[in-house]
This record gives sequence, structure tokens and C-alpha cells, in this order.
Amino acid sequence: MTSPISNQIGAVFIPVSSIEQARDWYCDILGIPADGEILFGHLYVISLQGTNLVLDSKIYSEDRVCKVAAFHFNTNDIEEAYQYMEQKNVYLVTGIEHSQWFNFRDPDGNLLMVCKC
Repeated sequence: MTSPISNQIGAVFIPVSSIEQARDWYCDILGIPADGEILFGHLYVISLQGTNLVLDSKIYSEDRVCKVAAFHFNTNDIEEAYQYMEQKNVYLVTGIEHSQWFNFRDPDGNLLMVCKC
């Protein structure tokens, strides 16, 4: 039997404490306008190439913060990406590891990654 489930990820959910502040922060670091609509008072969808990022304040609690990076943002230039995040005063958890990746935290403490592709 062929699976009716597509081999695509439609969205990744990130628990955030304030949907407005998270929208502004994520859109700022991604260099995109924060002009989308907040849905149902707790969701903000950021359309990325391939997969959407869904910020959700309804699922937030301190014990639900992402403690491991479940995905990574791509970059062609890891050094430039790292310097960019430093200039944005993003909390950097690691330096550039193996010339390939680094980890950082969003304002709610979610662990995220940037990786050279």
C-alpha cells in the first residue's frame, strides 16, 4: 500500500511566550517583514523556503522550551551568519563548530541552529 502521507514537513512549531515579540524577533533575524497576520491570537506563520515556521504562544510553558535544536536554518557563509547574529545581540550558545554550524537561543530560550549547506 502506498502511504497517503507526503514525505514533506509542512511546518515546525516553536513555543513562544509573547507572539508579538517572537514575531518581531524572528522576522528581524531572518530579514523579512513582520507584516503577516497573527492567527487566533496565538499563532504566527513565517513562510520559509520549503517549510513554514509556526510561532505559537498557546503551547508555551517553560518546560516546553526546545532544549535541543530540532532543525537548522541554512546559510552559505557560516562566518558571516555568526557575525550577523553577534551584531543582533543574539544569545550564542556555541562558537562555529567544525566550520559548519553554531547554536543560539531565541528570547524564550529555545535552542536553534544555523548550519552551512
